[in-house]
Amino acid sequence: MGLGLSLVLWLVGCATTSGTATPPPPLPGMNAPTAQPAARMVADAEQTAERPVSLKPHGNLGLTPPTDVWERIRRGFAMPDLDNDLVRNREQWYSSRPDYILRMTERSRPYLFHIVEELERRKMPTELALLPFIESAFNPQAVSSANAAGMWQFMPATGKYFDLKQNLFRDDRRDVLESTRAALDYLQKLYGMFGDWHLALAAYNWGEGSVGRALARNKAQGKPLSYSDLNMPNETRYYVPKLQAVKNIVAQPEAFSTQLPLIQNHPYFKSVPIERDIDVAVAVKLASVSLEDFKALNPSMKRPVILAAGTPQILLPWDNATIFEEKLQAHANLPLATWTAWQAPRTMKPEEVAQQLNMPIDQLRSVNGIPPQMMVKAGSTLLVHRKGQLNNDVTQQMAENGHLSLAPEIVLKRISVKAHKGDSLASLAARYGVTAANMAAWNNLKINAILSANQSLTILMPSQAPRRVTKPAMGKTAPRSHTTAQHSAPAKARR
Repeated sequence: MGLGLSLVLWLVGCATTSGTATPPPPLPGMNAPTAQPAARMVADAEQTAERPVSLKPHGNLGLTPPTDVWERIRRGFAMPDLDNDLVRNREQWYSSRPDYILRMTERSRPYLFHIVEELERRKMPTELALLPFIESAFNPQAVSSANAAGMWQFMPATGKYFDLKQNLFRDDRRDVLESTRAALDYLQKLYGMFGDWHLALAAYNWGEGSVGRALARNKAQGKPLSYSDLNMPNETRYYVPKLQAVKNIVAQPEAFSTQLPLIQNHPYFKSVPIERDIDVAVAVKLASVSLEDFKALNPSMKRPVILAAGTPQILLPWDNATIFEEKLQAHANLPLATWTAWQAPRTMKPEEVAQQLNMPIDQLRSVNGIPPQMMVKAGSTLLVHRKGQLNNDVTQQMAENGHLSLAPEIVLKRISVKAHKGDSLASLAARYGVTAANMAAWNNLKINAILSANQSLTILMPSQAPRRVTKPAMGKTAPRSHTTAQHSAPAKARR
């Protein structure tokens, strides 16, 4: 066998044994290639042995590194393909909205490389890197009507189950690194439960309990146990077809008249350690980035200050991270934060707090989200100006456990009542739930005054019953599905 033929046969072997990807499915209206017998392949190889071998740009021969993240994702496709009318429907929907696809894919630019790295490290199918397109259109600030948050759309309870911190200062359901870690942990857990990626995705959307019960019903009725055969809500029925449609478009964008933006196959951001509290505005200035770009990489932060005890690192664009580290060293002996945390010693009106801390009341309300006619409960944590005795970095205990509890101010309204024959201030007070002393004071009477029938008296009553309002650590209480379907704990949710 000549050297040229040997090379061609070796390349054929690489192409058929590489296990890094599954070829994309044939698209609607396209005929799938027919398999060639081995003898035919050898004959073709002999004819071309003396000619240069032409490799397809997207060929998965493993000879060259991927040129961009999209190619890297294609090479890692490993899930079975779904091919039905729902997939065709979603392909048409996405491909007829090129502006929407462009916005989504551009928004994914800072995150895709990291997600693909994590998937490959865990040996998971790279199709899953496309799941945030379905969940949140790759918007880390997305919040659903059911309070699912972040690009992976975690409900509060599910986030807590997967160790996503949610407190007064941060919500890790939005954090790029932590939410990705939690989402892949959850998907691995679901795949371990069901042994099927389509069922795992259905459970990610609908809840593992719901999928388990649907499988049990099918089994009891002698029906197939595949994703497409389950009786499920429309949202879950369309969930995997949406992902398959996006996968098909990414696999062959030209077949759908779609152009994907170039996203280079290298890290977009770098993690930088934070050892002192620092204002977000100061961090943005030192890093020479826009506030918008900073928030895109650090979407979990909810306050204008970064607390080192609770947020030991921030993400910055790769080149800007170096700039930030250099400038931070130059500010080693200079203040970095103008905000700190303060705990209310007793239940107080915001006006009292502002006066005590010499802070404008409007600013206190705005930065802490305190509505009008609400009081700050004892033990609550407030973000306040850093000055005087309040000039230290926030402790880890407060950074991790700070909470804000509010209660309505009691607003009294004046009502007029008539005394009946034989009434006293004490009997009237008991009737209306007030004290006799207050009755006397309100009406300028002695506490043992004798009342006449039909005498008019004034009583001050609360205009509304007091109710306690708590603003905790962004808690989730009930897992849910993409929009309304409920999950069983520790279920996850969509947007």
